[in-house]
Amino acid sequence: GTANLTCRVDQNDNTSLQWSNPAQQTLYFDDKKALRDNRIELVRASWHELSISVSDVSLSDEGQYTCSLFTMPVKTSKAFLTVLGVPEKPQISGFTSPVMEGERMQLTCKTSGSKPAADIRWFKNDKEIKDVKYLKEEDANRRTFTVSSTLDFRADRSDDGVVVSCRVDHESLNSTPQIARQVLEIHYTPSVKIISSSSWPEEGQSIVLTCESKGKPLPEPVLWTKDGGELPDPERMVVNGRDLRISFLNKTDNGTYRCEATNPIGQNSTEYVLIVHDVSNTLLPTTVIPSLTTATVTTTVALTTSTATSATAISTRDPNALAGQTGPDHALIGGVVAVVVFVTLCSIILLGRYLARHKGTYLTNEAKGAEDAPDADTAIINAEGSQVNAEEKKEYFI
Repeated sequence: GTANLTCRVDQNDNTSLQWSNPAQQTLYFDDKKALRDNRIELVRASWHELSISVSDVSLSDEGQYTCSLFTMPVKTSKAFLTVLGVPEKPQISGFTSPVMEGERMQLTCKTSGSKPAADIRWFKNDKEIKDVKYLKEEDANRRTFTVSSTLDFRADRSDDGVVVSCRVDHESLNSTPQIARQVLEIHYTPSVKIISSSSWPEEGQSIVLTCESKGKPLPEPVLWTKDGGELPDPERMVVNGRDLRISFLNKTDNGTYRCEATNPIGQNSTEYVLIVHDVSNTLLPTTVIPSLTTATVTTTVALTTSTATSATAISTRDPNALAGQTGPDHALIGGVVAVVVFVTLCSIILLGRYLARHKGTYLTNEAKGAEDAPDADTAIINAEGSQVNAEEKKEYFI
């Protein structure tokens, strides 16, 4: 910087003015330059003022300067010049790229030549970090200081790509701090997540399982397996990059699908349990036509237990059948079957009764003819109901 030194006299009767440095060397005597130093120049010289400038000041220029008025006795006035030591541009050390996740990092920011000692602050993406170590050392010239600060932390994957800044504040910088930056590169094992294209997969549909994997270095490609083995149907199960597409879903596709991602740091995996659901039944609006065979079914139920079971089975509708579909009238078919069953049962009952009655009559007549008969032939001839009495006892089957 440049220092301006001005000495003024309110009343002067043509008396000379003089500027001298801390070493008591005369710089200017009135308008005459006494010290050969190109940095020192005359600004203004008169009987009432003597102004000089010192450019490119150094720390050795600091000290007490004297302005003298050569009267009897000599009058003097003193001013102390303070020179600030500007800190050098800071440097960050201790970073080796890349850093593995979990390793401890120690970054050191250092600057020299500050007077007074500079202040160092740390930032992560413009967010200040308070827990740091600060060290101040005096330089060899015993005028300036070397300041260093250490940032100690454990590397995390969230630090990857973060900009770490070391900021040096000092009064000589005129509110414009000096900043050193370091971009962190952290390597870490992959993180894996599976995203499904359908929350309710159904039979016949297709589904896409996407394996989102993040890691550094980026894992590529990913490995898909099912239930601990290879994909069983490569024709329907197609892997494209990180996507697994399964076409024409069926119940055999149920199982646990695993996505595994690997990079040089390590590997990680996650699982997705696929459950294929039946096709949803969607009831469409329709007009219900009453069945005309309800009376027949009801009558059949009253006859016998087996008929009631058949009628109940016939009148039960298929819950999976869609309303409004065209097809055979199940109620009509049930009625016809019930009538056939009814007629068959009646025939069996009547035939059974006839056979039972005929057999009983035969045994009775045979018994009656055997009371007085000497042998079996005579008993048959004399039996009641034989051809002799056939005209008196006749049975008609209706």
